[in-house]
Amino acid sequence: MTPVSRTARTTDLAPELRRRWAMTVAEARGTKGAEDPDPDPYADNLLARWDEPQRRYHTSHHLADVLHHIDELADCALDLATVQLAAWFHDAVYRPDRSENEERSASLAERALPELGVDAARTAEVARLVRLTITHDPAPEDLDGAVLCDADLAVLAGSPEGYAAYAAAVREEYSFVPDPDFLVGRSAVLRQLLSLPRLFRTPLAYDWWEHIARRNLATELDLLSG
Repeated sequence: MTPVSRTARTTDLAPELRRRWAMTVAEARGTKGAEDPDPDPYADNLLARWDEPQRRYHTSHHLADVLHHIDELADCALDLATVQLAAWFHDAVYRPDRSENEERSASLAERALPELGVDAARTAEVARLVRLTITHDPAPEDLDGAVLCDADLAVLAGSPEGYAAYAAAVREEYSFVPDPDFLVGRSAVLRQLLSLPRLFRTPLAYDWWEHIARRNLATELDLLSG
């Protein structure tokens, strides 16, 4: 797995992300209608959201990584364009001190996609997938949900250095939380993840990433406990 380097600048990522956005929108809406707007301003708006100053982990680097992991799991998806659109919107609204981020992100998709010429059924499915990232618990038959959730959690299976950078970025996003409270909360999250029967739902992701992710989570928990 070769996610986007954390040293890459946002300006380096933007052209490729805009290209991908335009291709995904074109695929999602099919034949372009005369009234369908240019997707570029929507890309500008989304990328500006992904690089708001309160973000340290949930940035355009994370978006690029999730899209990359969706590419790796593409054979597991039923509607790849819908999963890709859901990736763009899944953290489009993000404030670390609030709990309604996924709901607000889904609502943003419900407003923006019809304007872009995406049909009602696909818009509803994108919003459903975005809301699914609250729990990362897709039903067994929900193949597109599994692809999105697995791609979003793939960071857990990074190299030791990559995982450490992820954990540090999460701590920075929650810098307003005192150390003792963060320690308790983060440890609870790690224990909850480790208690799951499986972290990854697609066969490919499970084979590639499950063992590595559990090792990384256990290592972080040991470090916090020590």
